Amino acid sequence: MKSAARIEAFLEMMSAERGASDNTLQSYRRDLEDAAEQLDGGLVEANSADLRVYLNGIAARGFAPSSQARRLSALRQFYKFLYSEGLRPDDPTGTLDSPRKGQSLPKIMSEAEAGRLLDRAAEEARTAPDGARPAALRLHALVELLYATGLRVSELVSLPTSVALRDERFFVVRGKGSKERMVPLSEKARQATRSWLEERKRDAGQADSTWLFPADSESGYLPRQVFARDLKGLAARAGISAAKVSPHVLRHAFASHLLQNGADLRAVQQLLGHADISTTQIYTHVLEERLVRLVNEHHPLAD
Repeated sequence: MKSAARIEAFLEMMSAERGASDNTLQSYRRDLEDAAEQLDGGLVEANSADLRVYLNGIAARGFAPSSQARRLSALRQFYKFLYSEGLRPDDPTGTLDSPRKGQSLPKIMSEAEAGRLLDRAAEEARTAPDGARPAALRLHALVELLYATGLRVSELVSLPTSVALRDERFFVVRGKGSKERMVPLSEKARQATRSWLEERKRDAGQADSTWLFPADSESGYLPRQVFARDLKGLAARAGISAAKVSPHVLRHAFASHLLQNGADLRAVQQLLGHADISTTQIYTHVLEERLVRLVNEHHPLAD
């Protein structure tokens, strides 16, 4: 009963003094009532050791680190209230560490989904009526280049025309910190770029632009938001959830698919333009999966 009364007093304070919403108050109530139920010595009298046992129990019950952190936040607010009101001589949450949140993995597309997206872009570039042809050819070139190179979307839309006019098997790209790097091109990406350049020549307003993907914008080239919107539309027409696709997701797919097929992490670091290998190591889960599969398939004692 003592815990229930203290929880009610805390919630009244949060509502009156902090203006907490009903949803927030309900969340605090659920978290604190759960703690009161789990703590053998009672919620109000619990010490730091008791709370550590409780929080470890939450983890053992399968709650995600984000849920554990929310419970700890509720407890911190509650004990801060008790201390400030003179209902406790100390705050037992002062020495508790927040649970570590695991590094979230990037969204990626499967190789099959990437193939469907590229096939759809190619088909639309071939079959688009005259009025829609320039946009279809531009989108095809953008998608092929992005998946072939893993460029940042800002690097892609701001490519100078000069890099494509050479028609070589690689682009030299100026990335973050004005650092240059070389990225190889697939034959499909080169062909899509050639087709786009041929189409661009027919537009007098674009033919002489210094940008590969010119647009009537402040920068003079295609805004990244326009490309992102067009890419989501393409994904939907290819039968892929638009929420699952973005230029950044396609960049991640480029890196993950390379690693899945045997590429070295250092090489992928260079292609992505990461200054530090630690940035690229978010993809080590792909390497781990490949190594497990390698052992399972080839080790004589594997099940």
